[in-house]
Amino acid sequence: MSPRRSHVPPGAYVYGVMETKEPFETLVSRHGPVVWRVCRAVLSTSADAEDAWSETFLAALRAYPELPATANVQAWLVTIAHRKAIDVVRARSRAAVPVASLPEPPAHRDVPHEHDSPLWRAVAALPPKQRHAVAYRYLGGLPYRQIAGLLGGTPEAARRAAADGVATLRRTLTTTDTTTVTTSTSATISTTISTTTSGVLAETDRTGADQ
Repeated sequence: MSPRRSHVPPGAYVYGVMETKEPFETLVSRHGPVVWRVCRAVLSTSADAEDAWSETFLAALRAYPELPATANVQAWLVTIAHRKAIDVVRARSRAAVPVASLPEPPAHRDVPHEHDSPLWRAVAALPPKQRHAVAYRYLGGLPYRQIAGLLGGTPEAARRAAADGVATLRRTLTTTDTTTVTTSTSATISTTISTTTSGVLAETDRTGADQ
């Protein structure tokens, strides 16, 4: 899965950005697919995910000049995506306000029917806390303490929610004819969702992985 070229205005990332940072458009290309999968898992529908994805990178574009060069960019983007996902949910009943020059979401439709696959439907059916914990841990790569900060509760509760979510996905997907469930420590759920048609689901939680 690779994002289409974004429509970030030329030079928008130049002013005030340290030379040690990569250009903003490169950041979109590098992290766009991860942010897309997080938005898609959290919001359950492609339309809402596209809104959250675009708003995430618009907000990131504005804040990028102040981001320390040593920051964890992916974790920063996932945190923004969390806030934008909440905004999308709250705004569902309101008319959207057009904003010029939003970056385009990844070309997820290049993978036929990926967004309507059994795996995505299974993720969408998870209870909200499990769905969010799975998304932020296995797709966004956040440590449990940071997930706890986003969702409320303790790191242990976030760990349990993610584990319960993965267990539910395994049970659900073993009943489908198109998905084979395995327990490989070398694969990740992120890889699974980006290659849904291969039908491999794996849990990659490691004890003591939080940093």
